[in-house]
Amino acid sequence: MYKGIYIALSGATLKQTQIDMISQNLANASTLGYKKDKVAFQDFMLSQLNGQQESREARTLSDLAAVRTDFSSGNIVRTGNPLDVAIDGTGFMSLEGGKFTRRGDLRLDTAGYLVNTQGVKVLGKNGPILVSGKGTVDINPAGDVSIDGVQIDKIRLVDFADLQELKKAGEDSFETQQSPVTSKSTLKQGYVETSNIEVVREMVQLIAAMREFEMSQKAIQSFDEATAKVTNEMARM
Repeated sequence: MYKGIYIALSGATLKQTQIDMISQNLANASTLGYKKDKVAFQDFMLSQLNGQQESREARTLSDLAAVRTDFSSGNIVRTGNPLDVAIDGTGFMSLEGGKFTRRGDLRLDTAGYLVNTQGVKVLGKNGPILVSGKGTVDINPAGDVSIDGVQIDKIRLVDFADLQELKKAGEDSFETQQSPVTSKSTLKQGYVETSNIEVVREMVQLIAAMREFEMSQKAIQSFDEATAKVTNEMARM
């Protein structure tokens, strides 16, 4: 019976993790540039916990294998704002502090620097991009930033060999110890990239995970009641 409780408990724990992950995805469905997370499971034999060989009575437990980020692109939608940019392809914009993002609803701070929604400066060829003076700002597909036709800097677009080595640093930024390489992607001025969350699909997965969690809970309760019954019967003997 105790083995059964362990198996049911492992299933309930994993489903709770999956429910939390899906809930987080849904909460960020409207966050520009957000990349959804997914959980991967693995099975192992109960006998492996204490190094025993498999037997006919071996039972299978589930465990969390990994949490992976889905880096597929979201939809690109037009805003018409000249400071908004969407990355057409793979890659990230470089931010001050060793962070990287695909969220492109940029703005100018009070000092004239190009920053993201959190006020973190966007990096160019030689550091933060300073948009000095007044005039029409143009950002071409190569990332060149110009004012009235005069180039002042270039947005630093980078990519990485292993995207799964990137760690989330907030809702829309990432950080990594990897060395970046130049991205071959282009920018679209006046557009932003939405999250890659498919709300209906996430809701279906959430309902399924909640039902499986409830099933595991009921299984634990049944094993517990059976154990209590056996204990009481033995006490009467």
